[in-house]
Amino acid sequence: MAYNFNEIGLEKGMYGVSGKSFTEVLENLDPSENYKGTALEGLDAYQRQLKRFDIKVRGAGSDMVEKFFSTTASSVLFPEYVSRSVRAGMEEGNILPAITATVTNFDGMDYRSIYSTPTDDDKTLRRVAEGSVIPQTEVRAGAHTVSLHKRGRMLVASYEAIRFQRLDLFSVMLRQIGSQIMRMHLDDAIEVIRKGDGNQNPAESYTIGDAVIGGTAGTLTYDALLKFWNEFDPYNLNTLLVAPDAMLKMLSLQVFQDAAAGLNFQGTGDLANPLGAKLIKSGAVPAGTIIGLDRGYALEMIQGSDVSVEYDRLIDRQLERAAITSISGFAKLYTDASRVLSIGG
Repeated sequence: MAYNFNEIGLEKGMYGVSGKSFTEVLENLDPSENYKGTALEGLDAYQRQLKRFDIKVRGAGSDMVEKFFSTTASSVLFPEYVSRSVRAGMEEGNILPAITATVTNFDGMDYRSIYSTPTDDDKTLRRVAEGSVIPQTEVRAGAHTVSLHKRGRMLVASYEAIRFQRLDLFSVMLRQIGSQIMRMHLDDAIEVIRKGDGNQNPAESYTIGDAVIGGTAGTLTYDALLKFWNEFDPYNLNTLLVAPDAMLKMLSLQVFQDAAAGLNFQGTGDLANPLGAKLIKSGAVPAGTIIGLDRGYALEMIQGSDVSVEYDRLIDRQLERAAITSISGFAKLYTDASRVLSIGG
């Protein structure tokens, strides 16, 4: 059987097709469904091109960077390799799916979300008598647009410096760039949770020692956590984003020192706790701070673009200052679905 992937003409312009990624353009030309039941089943269109040019990007036997530039056609595959490696780094340890209710793809830099701010009366489920007016829930567009931010890094390396490096090793460098970009997006998300998205919707903040939480400033107790948890009604506190120093204090509490919880952490990496919320430690959270969320209602992520690379520079081996970027923003959905607790002291 003759496979079409060996006959596809590769060119720079395949990266510039509006609304489609390089891999999607390849898939249109060489659909993966045509390979069901063959030795190539399970490979996407890009991976079949790597096979076509015998480029190995993983493992101890991976090729050198220069293998991509053996021919003019194979060099077109290099930007996608960079994008995939950076994307892999962004996905490693990515906690955004654990704190966002939904992801919206948007082509632009200024986005207007919708929101609903229920009153105490709206939150009360009342019986509706026959013929009476049914209570309303108003959904409105935000008064101010949410700005999306371009986050990225500049790849600074001469082709001569990397041409003889193994692709598996170079991928590690690219994954680190992806990790740094994702940390920037996480910083943006936490900033919006705490301070709002520009629509007068900052999170309600409490401090240990105040009238609501009580206790002694600087001392985290289980009683303080319970009072913080109690403020979330009618939402559910199911996620806790915790600064490293605050996590240390939290896990030192007697109620968190459970043998079964320790075994669960060893087996799954998940930290169990008496509140039933998912515990996430993050250095992006300000010191001494605990952020509580109902992740199903608190935050919307607006994805402006996936990983974008300067494909023309990469194809031409002009790696000295090739930008790698990603665009996203965040909007608050229900203000009361996120709250902040400061340990103080």
